[in-house]
Amino acid sequence: MIYGRMAMASVWKKYGENESDVIELRRLCCIDETLKNTESYFIAQSIKYLTKRTTIKTIISYADLSFGHVGTIYKASNFKLVGKTAAGRVIIYKGKRYHDKAIRTKYNGKIKPFSKEIIKALETKEAYYIKTKPKNIYQYKLRKKKRPKQMKQLTMF
Repeated sequence: MIYGRMAMASVWKKYGENESDVIELRRLCCIDETLKNTESYFIAQSIKYLTKRTTIKTIISYADLSFGHVGTIYKASNFKLVGKTAAGRVIIYKGKRYHDKAIRTKYNGKIKPFSKEIIKALETKEAYYIKTKPKNIYQYKLRKKKRPKQMKQLTMF
């Protein structure tokens, strides 16, 4: 299981007041032979840890419909479906899928050689784009805003 900053810049603003309020559950993988509910157990344990040892307020994760993931594990872990991303696109090159960001990847301010290779392949039609389905967005609130305590009303005699 891997948590990290939100992958897309500024998306945290939809879910928190500060960037440090929001964390993304980026990867979760278990071998097929694990016991039933293993994934939800790990998520529950990480939620307990994050609640006790951090000030993070919200977990966001995505279920990629292009791979047949609908978010069953998130539903089972009490995450709320809060929307969908826009449909996207990926680059197919030499039989592999590459994120659209691959052609903009820089190192020391310069576009990487592999990025240049993909750009050239797109120009020669050796690589091409395909559309992807939107992703389901799931949210888990670690800390709910506390309501102010009701003050007892004083009666005047």
